[in-house]
Formats: sequence, structure tokens, C-alpha cells
Amino acid sequence: MAIDQKFAYHSVSNEETLEKLQTSPDGLSEDEAKKRQQAYGPNELTGKEGINPFILFLNQFKDFLILVLVLAAGVAWYADHMVDVYVILGVILFNAVLGFVQEYRAEKAIQALKSMLKQEAKVLRRGKPQTVEARELVPGDVIALEEGDGIPADARLLRGKNLQTIEASLTGESLPIEKHTEPLPEKTNLGDRVNMLWKGTHVARGSATAVVTGIGGDTELGKISHSLGSIKATATNFRKKTERLAKQMAVIAIVTSAIVFILGYFFRDYPFEEVLLITVATLVASIPEGLPAVITIVLAIGASRMASQNAITREFSATEMLGSVTVILTDKTGTLTKSILTVGKVYLGDGTELEVSGTGYAPEGELTRDGESINPAESMVLQQLLLIAKVCNNAHLGEAKAGEEENGPEPDVTGDPTEVALLVLAKKAEARQGRELPQAHVIDDLPFSSEQKFRATLAAVDGQRQLLVVGAPEKILRLSTRILTQEGPQQLTEEVRRRIQDKNDAWADKAMRVLALAYREGDNMADDATSKDVQELVWVGITGIIDPPRSGVQEAVADCKSAGIRVMMVTGDHKRTGTAIAREVGILEPDAKETGFPLALQEDELESPEYVFEDLVDHVSVFTRVSPNTKLRIAENLQSKGHLIAMTGDGVNDAPALKRADVGIAMGIRGTDVAKDASQIVLSDDNFATIVRAVREGRIVFQNVRQTSFFLLTTNFAFALVFIVTLLLGWPFPLTATQILWVNLVTDGVMELGLATERGHGDIMKRKPVPRNAHILDRSVVPYILLMSVVMLGLTLAVFSYYLPQGEGLARTAVFIVISMTQVFNTFNMRSLEFSVFEIGMFSNRYVNMAFVVSVLLQLLVIYTPFLSGVFSFEALPLLDLVTIILLSSLVIWAAEAYKWFTRKK
Repeated sequence: MAIDQKFAYHSVSNEETLEKLQTSPDGLSEDEAKKRQQAYGPNELTGKEGINPFILFLNQFKDFLILVLVLAAGVAWYADHMVDVYVILGVILFNAVLGFVQEYRAEKAIQALKSMLKQEAKVLRRGKPQTVEARELVPGDVIALEEGDGIPADARLLRGKNLQTIEASLTGESLPIEKHTEPLPEKTNLGDRVNMLWKGTHVARGSATAVVTGIGGDTELGKISHSLGSIKATATNFRKKTERLAKQMAVIAIVTSAIVFILGYFFRDYPFEEVLLITVATLVASIPEGLPAVITIVLAIGASRMASQNAITREFSATEMLGSVTVILTDKTGTLTKSILTVGKVYLGDGTELEVSGTGYAPEGELTRDGESINPAESMVLQQLLLIAKVCNNAHLGEAKAGEEENGPEPDVTGDPTEVALLVLAKKAEARQGRELPQAHVIDDLPFSSEQKFRATLAAVDGQRQLLVVGAPEKILRLSTRILTQEGPQQLTEEVRRRIQDKNDAWADKAMRVLALAYREGDNMADDATSKDVQELVWVGITGIIDPPRSGVQEAVADCKSAGIRVMMVTGDHKRTGTAIAREVGILEPDAKETGFPLALQEDELESPEYVFEDLVDHVSVFTRVSPNTKLRIAENLQSKGHLIAMTGDGVNDAPALKRADVGIAMGIRGTDVAKDASQIVLSDDNFATIVRAVREGRIVFQNVRQTSFFLLTTNFAFALVFIVTLLLGWPFPLTATQILWVNLVTDGVMELGLATERGHGDIMKRKPVPRNAHILDRSVVPYILLMSVVMLGLTLAVFSYYLPQGEGLARTAVFIVISMTQVFNTFNMRSLEFSVFEIGMFSNRYVNMAFVVSVLLQLLVIYTPFLSGVFSFEALPLLDLVTIILLSSLVIWAAEAYKWFTRKK
């Protein structure tokens, strides 16, 4: 009989579980395990395979712009312009190679972030413990787990001793989950199935024996990984924009070239061959053959800048897309918060409330009262609390290790995260007072259990026995009869009990996990302490433990809001915790009240008849205890309303929405491999604040693509207009076919590369996101294009008419200079259509300056080098005439300055 790995094992007893899995508490035999390995395969995910360089290279040829260039190359080949054919094919190849190299390097960077360690598992085979590779586990195997172990497969808990697991990567829950063996209702949510253990999570405390119920793709982690294959990634909005741009520019080029041919052949009776050559040259010059390469270069520069700020771009289009997002869906644990529990507040029995600074595991920070630093040694009550925190504790802090944490190197830690937080508190105090707390010899220990809700340690402190206790405040309060003050233990009155309870409630509303610390003199206690000894305690104080927000997150959320980006929290954590963190980081205003819609919702509340799901997504910004399917549903609902969304996360549960989002952003340090493979951008520092810097770079990318496109369109349109008007006037062609192509090379082919490097101007993060349906080329630029075209046309006609009586050769040389220089000067205008070039710095972009010098040198080279001037039919202009024409060409700068001044005044 085949084993059903999809059965709801959480809903049946241990005995029924073992029966369905055809196993026993002693595990499988070696022979049966081998049979099942053959039948069910290895316990590993059939995830994304390595990079296929060939496929990655072929992906570079998908753009419509590439098709336009291929057609242009075909026309040039037909007209026997083989030089143009080679140039265009070279551009196509350059674009493909550049894109391939950048994306290949990004993939390698992602792979370098992944862990390469093999996981092992302790398994029982007919009662004999063995250690095997986790990939060898099969359904029915009985595994043994201890504190710190990673859970190698989905399993039903058979026996557990003080067992708690960390499931943040799967469910989003940041605190340890207590486990027990009793059956649960079949429809229990994944995060509440406390009798199950999940592959990809780990044991925080205690020990366990469990039977494997699912391996590989049949685990909850595997199901999410597999579901990614069925999620169709949407075509990127940027690709749609560039394809539309290519079509627009191709149509303009074809129409203007056709007009040139019709006027020259039908109305001016030029020979067919001459008209055809001019038309083909005009077409090749008008089609933006350099645009695909320039777009790739712009994206590559943006990706490089983002990488230098810890955002690795896996797909080029995501660089620009990030600058256009209108909504960021973010997880809480490990994304907005550090996923490191830290003691933030201390409330002592004498009524003193202290703040504790410092986050992370490093014992760096201080205790303050009313903003003033205190020495812990000055308070007897605080010393006792710190002693309990240190001794009634099973956690360990190792040596600091070099890493990528935002606060520098972090120590290795083992143990329950809450106990780690208490131990770090004690270490901070010891560092502050310059000496260790009193030495304590542990005699006996009572581990924490969910039934008793406390843990206790019997220890000898300076020769005196004390029973040190840490636990739930309400439980410890019931077991306490006295309270420690600076004058010594005092009677615990009802008024003091109410004050403590009020403080506990206030901290809980701020998403703090509150723990109480107490003790009892134990000189008369036996060496083997029991839970019955935990009574008549002396209350010492409480600690408020938080998972603190990452540094810079609050500012990052504020920047997103000012940039017109809505930030939504979608987490597997509890509603109270999610709401408190949302208030702290600014997703919710500190004084926000419910007005028509709740501030936060749990998944089971989404189908309430009181609300419509679509309305909730529009008005609620905090969703808690949500499953992967609900995350995906929220993302799809927002996209259906026209939003461009970015999804951030690090857990397996984030992967489906990461893939479905317009931009998926995974955490590089704590992120799972599944999450990274589903994303387009990976944050190598796991810092939400990095996203804001990446958004800014993304907006610059779009701006540079738009300005480069405007530059190409302006020059090409003005160029075509010159030919049309001269033909209408009955003048000769202002340039020959070869001269047209050289103009194209020394202007478009050089200057656009400088524009690709432009940095943003003004406060780009104060602007609203570019609308989803906004085109790169839109009507807003039409007045500028017309103005520049008229100026360029007027200068060209004036120069052509002036030199034409002196011969066509000299006139065409002058036209070549004026057309080239007006287009070169126009590059400075296009650095910003909003700010004056003198305001941003005429020479502040060294790459534009370098391109300017190269372009001018190429013009002079072809005019004043005898061989080249003969090939291109140019005649040397007198130096004074050359300088005069260049100065006249600079009029485009002053015309543009007038345009910018006028538009700003409107």
C-alpha cells in the first residue's frame, strides 16, 4: 500500500499516524528504508538548476528593438551598404554580450550567497540510532531531534520534552512555537499545527522524537517551491515600454524616409539609384540602432550602482521597474525587524523603569533611566534581576564572528531566543559596570514547560542557595508573596500587583514579550528541585523583549511614502505584534484609529461578511497570520487594479508572491534559496532601507532611458526634416548617403553613451511613481522636439544657402558641421529637461564631456584628413568659418534654456 504524504496527520493520534505510515516507534528496517528510497526518491527539492549560459544568451534577443535592427540590416544589405550591415550586426552582438555578462554575473553573485552545507539527520532503524544524510530520509522514518537541530523533513511529533521550534522561515512567526502531541482539528491552519514539525525550520529548545510524514516535494516547503512553477511571471512593464518605443521610433523613421523618397523621386526627378541610396541612408540614420545597446548600458549602470548599495539585480528590467512600483508588500520578521529578540525595557520591583539600548547579540549597549545612563552596580534590585537573567538560562554566546550584520560582527548563539535576549542583557550590564555578576554554581535545573509556564534554576550564589525563576508574568505574580526593593523584600500588596499588571498589559500592546523574574532563598531545599519548590517567591521585575526594527527602516518607510509608494505589511506573525511594529516603523501612524476599516486583519477575518476583500486590500495596510496563498491573492488583486508591486521577504512562504510580483526582492543573508530563486533583486545586507536607495536608482534608470530616447528622436526628426524641407525648396540633397551615416556615427553613436551615465537631478524621491501605462515617448516632449527641430532646421538652411553658391562640396561640409554640432550640443540639454544645464553643472558629467571631445575630433578628422575627406567628399572649411558655425550651433543650448525657464514659470 502506498503511503499518502498529503494526509492530514495532525488530525489523528500517534498510533494512527504510525499505522498509516506503516512503521513503528522503533523506526524502519534498513531493507524497508532502501525500498522506500527507491519508491519515493531523495528527500530534496527539485528546485532551480544551475545557470544555462546558452539560454541566458538567447534571452538577450527577445526585444522588438532587435527585430527592427535586423530589418534595418536587411535593407542596408539590399542596398549593398555592407558597412552598415556590419555596424548594425555589431551593435546587436554588443548588446547581447553586455546583457549576458551582467546577468550572468548577477546569477553567480546569488549563488555565492547560498549555503552549501549538507544536512544530516539522526534516525532510528529498528531501534538503533544512526546518522544519515537528510536526503536519505523516507516517509515512516523515526527521527530524533535536539536543541539547535535543523528539521530535515515534515514530521508528526511522537514525543517531545520542552520542545519549541522556530518557524519564521515558513510561517513568519518570529517567536518559538511550543509543541505537543495531541491531535488537532483537520482544518487547523499551518502555523497552528503544533503537533507537526516542518522541513526548513529548527529546534529552539528541548528534544523530540518524530515520524517523517513528508519528504522532498511533498513537504510544505516543497509544495511552495513546486507552486512557483505554476505561477506565470507577468511580462515586465519596462519591456512593454521599450517595445512600444521601438515601434514608435521605427514608424517615424519609415514615414520620414518614405516622404524623402516620394519627394526626391516623384517630385524632383532625381535618379532612382541616388534617391534610393539617400532614402536607405536616412532610414538607417533614423532607426535608433544604438538604442538597444544604450538601454542595456543604462540598465547595467543602474544595476552596478544598486549592487554597490547592496541590491543585486538578477534581471535587468527589474532595475527600472523598481523605480516605478506603487506598492511594496513586505514581510515583518527579518525584513522590517532584525529577527533577533532583544530586551528593550526593564521594570523593577521598586517601580524603576529602564530603557536598554543596543540591538543584536553583541553585548553592547547601556541601561538608562529618564534618558540618563546608570551604572547597574548602584541598584541592588537590578543586580538581582541581572543575576537571574544570567543564571536561570540555558543559552550560550560564542565569539563574535565577522559577518554582514548592520551593527558589525555578531556572536554565535545557541538556545531559546528569549533566553539569549536575557543573557545578552546580563552581558551588557557586566560590560557597563566593568565586572562580572556574582559567581553562581548551578545545582539543579527545571526546564520551561507550557504547563507550568516557568523555568527555574537552583544555584549557589556566593555560598547561599537561591531558586531563580523566569516565566510568564501572570504565573510568577500568583506564586509571589513579596517584592524586592532597595530596602529589601517587602510585602506584595494588591495595589502593587495591579501596577505590575498594568505595566505588563501596556508592554504587551507594544508587541513585547514580557517575562517575569523572581527568586526564593533556598538554603533548606534539596539538591533535586521540583516545581513544588516554586512558591512564596520574591518578585524582582519584568523584562520587555522585542524583535526590534532594523536601523533605517523607519526613515525608509517615510521615504517610500514621500515617493508615492504605499508600504503594506503581509506577515505570518500575530496581529498585535504586526500592528505594534507597523506603528513603530511608520506603516501605521502612531495615533492611527480605526475609521470604517480595521488597522490590521488576520487571514481568518478576510472573509468576514462585513467587508469585501477588494476593499480591504485598498484600505488595510497590515495583514497578519496569512498563508502563502493569501499573500499571492493580495498581490494579484493589487496588480489587477493597475498597481506595480514589489514584494520583499526571506522565507519560503514568501516565494509565490515574490515570483508573481512585478519586482520580487529577497533577503540575501537570512533568505532561503527558494525565496532568492523566485526574486529579481536580492538584498545582500537584508536591510529594508536598501530598497529606498534602489528605488532611487531605478527612477534614474527610467529617466536616463527617456532622456536618451528623446535625444535620439529629436536629432533624427530634425535630421529628416532638413531633407524634406530642402527637397520642397528644390535644393540639392544637403548630404550624401555616406555623409549621413557618418553624422549618425559621430552624434547618436557617441553622445548617447554619455547620456546613459547621467545621475538624477533634484529630489527624485519626492516625485510620484511613473504610472504603469506611461510611455517612454509621450506628448510632453513634443513641444521641445518641435522647438529643437525648428532651431536645427533654421541653422542648417541658413548655412546651406550661404555656402551653396560656393559649391555643393563646401555647402555639404558646412551642413555636416552644423547638423553634427547642434546634435552634440543638444546632449547637454537632454541631461535634464527640467533643470538648467548651468544649474546642474555644464561639465559635471565627465562621460558627456569625453563624448563631446570624441565627437568633435571625429568631425575634424573626416574634414581635415585628406584621405577621409576624399572618401566622404568633404572640403576643408576656413578655421574662422568652422568656429563661427560651431558657435552658431550652440544656439540650441540657449533655446533649450529659454524653454526650461518658460515651462518652470507656467
